[in-house]
Amino acid sequence: MSQKSLPRRKFLKAAGTLAAAAATEGSLSRVAAQVARPAAEMILRNAKIITVDQNFAIANAIAIGGGRILGLGPDAAMVVHAAPDTRIVDLKGKCVVPGLIDGHAHVDREALRSVYPSLGHVRSIREIQERIAELARTKQPGEWIVTMPIGDPPYYFGVPDILSEKRWPSRHELDAAAPDNPVYIRAIWGYWRGTFPLVSCANTSALKRAGISRETVSPVSSLTIEKDSTGDPTGVFIEQEMQPIAELIWFREATQFTHADRMKALPESARLYHGFGTTSVFEGHGAATELLRVYKETHRDGALTMRSTLAFSPDWVAAGNAPRDSFIDSWAGWLGDPGLGDDWLKMSGVYFSVGREPASELRARAAPHTGWSGFNYANGLPRAELKDVLIRCAKNGIRAVMNGPQVLDLYDEVARVVPLNGKRWVIAHINSFSQRDIERIVHMGLVPTTHTNNYLYKGLDVQAQRLPLERHHEIVPLRSLLDAGVKVSLATDNVPISLFPAIAQTMERTSFVTHQRVAPEQALTPKEALRCATTNGAYLTFDEHKKGTLEVGKFADLAVLSADPLTVDLKNIHGITASMTMVGGKGVHETDG
Repeated sequence: MSQKSLPRRKFLKAAGTLAAAAATEGSLSRVAAQVARPAAEMILRNAKIITVDQNFAIANAIAIGGGRILGLGPDAAMVVHAAPDTRIVDLKGKCVVPGLIDGHAHVDREALRSVYPSLGHVRSIREIQERIAELARTKQPGEWIVTMPIGDPPYYFGVPDILSEKRWPSRHELDAAAPDNPVYIRAIWGYWRGTFPLVSCANTSALKRAGISRETVSPVSSLTIEKDSTGDPTGVFIEQEMQPIAELIWFREATQFTHADRMKALPESARLYHGFGTTSVFEGHGAATELLRVYKETHRDGALTMRSTLAFSPDWVAAGNAPRDSFIDSWAGWLGDPGLGDDWLKMSGVYFSVGREPASELRARAAPHTGWSGFNYANGLPRAELKDVLIRCAKNGIRAVMNGPQVLDLYDEVARVVPLNGKRWVIAHINSFSQRDIERIVHMGLVPTTHTNNYLYKGLDVQAQRLPLERHHEIVPLRSLLDAGVKVSLATDNVPISLFPAIAQTMERTSFVTHQRVAPEQALTPKEALRCATTNGAYLTFDEHKKGTLEVGKFADLAVLSADPLTVDLKNIHGITASMTMVGGKGVHETDG
């Protein structure tokens, strides 16, 4: 596939090809008679352009200018938009789709993985020691060595069983590798794998720096300081949590991401997501001030290439005993929909959770640093108090974003006071809904976002075991939701960063563990899945009139794909990539070939 700009001297030949096609179709005279059209900066031709419009129309060419779509149709029809400086790209039959929209992305997190060095594809404690020793040779005595977790990204499955010793390295083994440096091997961010436990490892020097001795008692039962037969810590920390605690309370200074780290990572993370055709994200889990600053400064510097809509992450510990009503009222000016911002960066809603957990309170002590999360850990309130806050939000036009079907009852109670229909409140990470639940979703006009990589893949067997066979159709019931008119948005939750596995999972519904299909009657068609990853994502952010489909006047956000998701074998959808991605008519990703 040629994706290079045509030199000026070849413009007439390229335009002539378009004109010849028009003449062949008997339409050149009609084209010439039309009123002059805006000149295109780029024309993509000889393609299969899947518009995902109401009729799922297919076009062969698209003209782009001023950041928007100027025309769509047969190759010949786009001649009216050609000019001497128009870049004309022959896609040689490649498939083009609207830019994908990730409904729960955590896009900032991806490039942060490279801030701390990887241990690599280690399969023994000896190999871990060799890697630590290699890193020690680049450090001064006393300087911290902090690494990414043991295991293979992105999921980190099978640890420690993938190691020949079938156990974690002790502090003494890490001492031997780096006798003059404190060493800390981080735990995973739990949602990457989706199962307990999270494990981190420290050497003797790191334990001393953290003030951990045989007398140290874990502050919560879910965090275990492993100790040997003499009562001394082994250097291994085991957490029955999805979000690490140990690194935030004991190793915070060594493991935190600096503002410079985040500023460098955000554009790089966006570039990686663009490689799979993603052009917009909704950060529904909320953004703390630490992350909001990064987005704002990146946008100010002209380096934000991903259209980003952020929910706000409150810190209720920092809020203290401030009156909730006036607190919420003060948000209305910048969080009330439409939220403050523009088509590149805007605010929309607040993320809430139910309850005040001791573990979250511990993590919150690291503020303003948030580690892998990017959101505030102390975002929960007791249920009764949260209900009052949500009612106040509804009165101020501030939409709520919460995780899981269990929040339906709470939303329902709020809706009896302030109607929610039209406010597009969000339920993220949906896992199971009854028919009655779906009726309530429709009645309140809620917008669900999925986490198929967990509930329809990694953790599908857990969901299936939790419910009797006759209720398996309630597990992520996408067919029932779409048939009821609900606009479900697909999401990655950052692992993996491509939306194409999510698209495939809505059709496969196959457990990673048992390899069995669950409730295949709830599977989507390829067209429906693609619509969830595009049009419905635009609806999630109140942008359905601007993006999500390829139509004249909408933003030129699109992706040229390595395969056609409507016709390729289902097993191959997972591996689809983008050879070209455009946001607002500007290339943000392009490969040769």
